[in-house]
Amino acid sequence: MKFMGTVIAVSDIKATEKFYEDLFGLEVFQDYGINISFTCGLSLQQEFDWIVGVPKEKMVKESNNIELYFEEDDFDGFVERLKKYPDVRFIHDVKKAAWGQRAIRFYDPEGHIIEVGESMETVIRGFLESGMTIEEAAERIGSTGSDLKKLLES
Repeated sequence: MKFMGTVIAVSDIKATEKFYEDLFGLEVFQDYGINISFTCGLSLQQEFDWIVGVPKEKMVKESNNIELYFEEDDFDGFVERLKKYPDVRFIHDVKKAAWGQRAIRFYDPEGHIIEVGESMETVIRGFLESGMTIEEAAERIGSTGSDLKKLLES
């Protein structure tokens, strides 16, 4: 079996498509009008209640129980672009996790939580540039030295 992607319910497919194209640079792979799939595996589905056979009143916005997670090499540039984008509702500003990664959370136009984190490769390279060994950096993020080496080689 092969996982093919994630489908999120939307009420305005064109506005949501524009949001993901503008902020994330996602590219449409397939467009069936009420269903759009991006090359990364994320899909948008308008009329989701009809497709899955769930009553419209059971569809919930801002359920806050799932998030779409992205990583960005140019995290500061992304945050700057995001803060200029109209009508973005922030959950929190930039936070730094115990493992050293910075992230920001906000809602997409349909109320889905999005987290954008600084790429872990960037975090690890920052640790190494500050003088940490691979083993110290691995311990900091709860990983192994061999895992970090693989990440940095990819």
